[in-house]
Order: sequence, then C-alpha cells, then structure tokens
Amino acid sequence: MVKLIHTSSDHDDDVNCCAFSSSLLATCSLDKTIRLYSLSDFTELPHSPLKFHTYAVHCCCFSPSGHILASCSTDGTTVLWDTQKGQILAVMEQPSGSPVRVCRFSPDSTCLVSGAADGTVVLWNAQSYKLYRCGSVKDGSLVACAFSPNGNLFVTGSSCGDLTVWNDKMRCLHSEKAHDLGITCCDFSSQPVSGGEQGLQFFRLASCGQDCQIKIWIISFTHFLGFELKYKSTLSGHCAPVLACAFSHNGQMLVSGKPLESISRSVDKSVIVYDTITENILHTLTQHTRYVTTCAFAPNILLLATGSMDKTVNIWQFDLETPCQARSPEDQLKQFTDDWSEDDVSNWLCAQGLTELVGIFKMNNIDGRELLNLTKESLADDLKIESLGLRSKVLRKIEELRTKVKTLSSEIPDEFICPITRELMKDPVIASDGYSYEKEAMENWISKKKRTSPMTNLVLPSVVLTPNRTLKMAIDRWLETHQI
Repeated sequence: MVKLIHTSSDHDDDVNCCAFSSSLLATCSLDKTIRLYSLSDFTELPHSPLKFHTYAVHCCCFSPSGHILASCSTDGTTVLWDTQKGQILAVMEQPSGSPVRVCRFSPDSTCLVSGAADGTVVLWNAQSYKLYRCGSVKDGSLVACAFSPNGNLFVTGSSCGDLTVWNDKMRCLHSEKAHDLGITCCDFSSQPVSGGEQGLQFFRLASCGQDCQIKIWIISFTHFLGFELKYKSTLSGHCAPVLACAFSHNGQMLVSGKPLESISRSVDKSVIVYDTITENILHTLTQHTRYVTTCAFAPNILLLATGSMDKTVNIWQFDLETPCQARSPEDQLKQFTDDWSEDDVSNWLCAQGLTELVGIFKMNNIDGRELLNLTKESLADDLKIESLGLRSKVLRKIEELRTKVKTLSSEIPDEFICPITRELMKDPVIASDGYSYEKEAMENWISKKKRTSPMTNLVLPSVVLTPNRTLKMAIDRWLETHQI
C-alpha cells in the first residue's frame, strides 16, 4: 500500500526538482527559491527558503553526507549551501555563462557535475570549488545527469535524445541516441546487477524522455575490459512524455512522473511505480493536478516525494511489503527460491513440522538458494543432522518445494492477471471500459477512487460489473492443467 502523508504548497511557481538527504527534503522552483524541510515532521527549516538565484532554479541535490546542498539556475550559476545554517559556501559560474539545467554530486563527494543549456558539462572539485575539467556534447542542452554507484563514470542526457557516458576524468566513453524527442531524466540504481563475472561491474540505468518512453539499460565497466552500454527493455504504461524517473534506495522500485493525456484532452497527472525486477506496475498515484516534473526516494526510509507544475510537493509512504504484495503470481513464486532470506527458510521449516532444525539452519546461514541446493551429503556432513529419518524428511520437503516452484513458474497468460492487483484472477468481471478485473479489486477501486478506468484513466460510462464466465472457465482449465 501507498498513502499520501503530506503535501507542501509553499512554492509560488512550478516545482522543478526535489531531493532527499537522510534527514532533510529539498525542493526548488521557478520562483527562484530552494526550500528545506525536516523529515521528522515536514516542517520548513528556520533558514528556509534559500535565496540567491536571480532566475528559475532547475535542479537541487544533496552531497552524500547531506551537509551540503547544490542548486543550479538559469542565471548560469551552481551554488553550494550549508544545509545546517543556510549559508552559501560557494558560487560556481558556468564558464560559458549558459543556464545550468542539472547538477549532481559524485558518490564520494569529491566532485560535482553541472550541465548547461549550451551542451557544456563541467566537473568541479567539490572541496576547493574549482573547475577540474570541462567538456560538451555535440547537440542540444544537457538536462539530465547521474553518477554510477561506484563513481567511476557518469551519464548525461540531452534535449536531442543522446545518452553520453563519461569516466571520472571527463573522457567521453560512449554516446548514442536513446530517445527520439529528447531525454528528460536518468538515474542509476544503487544496487549492482547480479550475475557479472568477477571484476566486471554491472549497473542498471533508467532513462525517460519526450518520446513517452522509459528505458532500462545495463552498463558494464572494468578498467581492463572497458565499457559497454546495452539496452534491456522499455517499460509499459506511458502514452505521453515522461518527465522524471528515480530508483528507490534499495533498487527494488522505479518511479516515473508522466503527463498522461486522454483522447478527450482531459489531463490526468500521475506517477507510476514499477517493480524493477519484474517491471510490473505496482502503483499509479494520481494526486497532482498538473504535470509531474520530479520524483525522488528517501535514502533510508520508504518515502517518495513528487513535485509538479501545480506548485505542490507530495510525500508518499510505502508499506515495507509493497513490492512483494503487488507482484504477479509467477513473480511471487520466486520467493520460494533465490529470494528467500534465512528467516523465510526458518518460517518454512516451522510450517513443515521441522522446527527442531531452525537453529541448525540459522547457524549455517541457509537461505533460499542454499536450501534448494541441499543434498543428503550436505545434510549429514555440513549440517551434522544425524537422524536418517530427519534427513529423509527434509529432502522430501525440499523436493516438494522444487516441484512446486517448477510447476507454478510456468508462464501465466497476461489475460489471467488482474490489472489492479497483478494477481491471478479468481472471480473476473468485465467493466464498462471493456477490460477484465478481479471483482473485489474493481469494486474497491470504484468505491474509493474517482469513477475512472484503471487502464485508460477515462471516466467509466457505467459502474456495472458483469461476470466474465468465459475467462473464469479458461483460468480454471489452466489451473487444472497445471495441477494447482
């Protein structure tokens, strides 16, 4: 579940950017100000708003420690602020004097990147506040920037749609057309992608643009083998320009802000939250009244901030189990395998009547992956389970688990999955938008939300729900075939 817990309406114009530290939220706006809020109660700090810029403030970001805040503006400057006192530490002028659209700290706080409307990108020494290196892209304005988690490289995005990858010495490693009509934002997941060879680092990158797409890329980098950027996938759910994207700190969720225009020209400004593993839609948040321009996750708690042209910033709180609750059945089944923690294994042992083994399994740090790899030899030699009968029971239960995983991981047809719950439907009904939903989920949707379609966001002509008996029979046949 996700709930709106706070709305800030302090800015006098469009909100352009929001950013979190471990204790603060920063927002900036076309009204030339930056505002700081405490995460404990969302009250504005005494020295807020921060005022220096003479034109719109486009971007703001915290240093990893949270002690310094950077802001950049159409006035051609990037300003560093002391977040505790609100004092200016440095004013760094873009060499060309061009409006600065984006700024980002490196993960180790040693460098700061600023990108400008004329395509120039500057790497600043964040300790001495001096210019370190300067470069530029071929075409367009620089509007997006993100550092890899290890700080070895950073990516910039331009209004012409190019993704450009730079190393920490400002050498251009790669550039390619990523979005036809221009990039609006990009972000790295802080969690590395598993499966890489030793010494080879894989990172997940998201980019979004005016072409109504949000794309996922895999970046690999090593000092010995060089660099590689691979397109992975395009996320569904967008039919208008996507203005912002951001990964959660744990890498499990990706959020994007979009202006979604319906055929009738009514405009629904929404935020989509994805599960990064399955790429399924977890939530669609529809509180803003104008375009969503920015979104950011807090680093230590599951809070999401979204800013909009409606001059507001909304704070959303997630339940800890949100990603798992919204996964489709075949994705939930992966919880039976590699994703199980040691506590999950302990719970499974108790459910199988094997409580006496919990201590042994915990002592040997048996998680889901190791559980499925246990053999009669490892049970006897490694775990020191002396009873032959007990070892046989464990192996039998593990084999049942393997069989269940294999059976249930068969591909479930998309038409059997409810668009709201992302779960296999038990009692499908047809709504007046022509789509099928789980009856209880759709009834809750109609009773708690505006009378709009979960799929199209258009107003439903009728709230009558008709049982989809044909689909129900098809699901039952599929379940019977798979012996579920």
